[in-house]
Amino acid sequence: MHRRHFPKTLRVIVLFLRPILMLVTKRDWQGQENLPAGGWVLAPNHISHLDPFLISHFMVDQGIPPRFLAKDTLMSLPLGGRILRNAEQIPVYRSSAGAAESLRAAVAAVEAGNVVTIYPEGTITRDPAAWPMTGRTGAVRVALATGCPLVPVMQWGPQEILWPYAKRVHLFPRKTIHVRVGRPVDLSDLQGKPVTEELLSTATTRLMDALTAMMAEVRGELPSTPRIDVHTLSKPRSNYLPGTNDKRWDS
Repeated sequence: MHRRHFPKTLRVIVLFLRPILMLVTKRDWQGQENLPAGGWVLAPNHISHLDPFLISHFMVDQGIPPRFLAKDTLMSLPLGGRILRNAEQIPVYRSSAGAAESLRAAVAAVEAGNVVTIYPEGTITRDPAAWPMTGRTGAVRVALATGCPLVPVMQWGPQEILWPYAKRVHLFPRKTIHVRVGRPVDLSDLQGKPVTEELLSTATTRLMDALTAMMAEVRGELPSTPRIDVHTLSKPRSNYLPGTNDKRWDS
């Protein structure tokens, strides 16, 4: 396996965190043969505040330096910004005019041969059963702009450690982190066409359908309710009841 360059700061973080994750989780990782070479977009579902660490664990063990999008304002913080910059995380320019312009650093990183992780939902799922919601367009915008693969990566298990928007962590008994890597989403029929909202919606739906199908296979069930539209969400208010299986929230 070809191992990519890990920045020194990222190596230090991995050295500290990986042994902890090895201790507190079990791993069920499949589909690594679908990981491309070169630069590409990794598009995971989002089910817990902890899942960036757990998907990073998977990436590190595949020789892939985790690179996530971070608000450009965070990059200017005295300590946190320095850590993010030295770990080569990718700024999103929220003040830029236009979604495509805000992702210019992500496009440049992929074109330089890096793997950039972009959560298509843009936030932790608000589905009561933790199914993927509809997606935003950032991941497909970068894939279409670069012509590089868009790889759906489904994770299931982090929500058992920390349910979406809950505050109580359940580390033991150890939870199994399921990761499935799907084949790159086929966008060949969309390449070279004008980037319209309809085209972006089509591409994003394909991505979210792939993530949902992989989750359904792991869970052995299908969603029982319509997919939640991320564009209609209000601020979540956790209604999690610790010590029970009643895991839900109100919007």
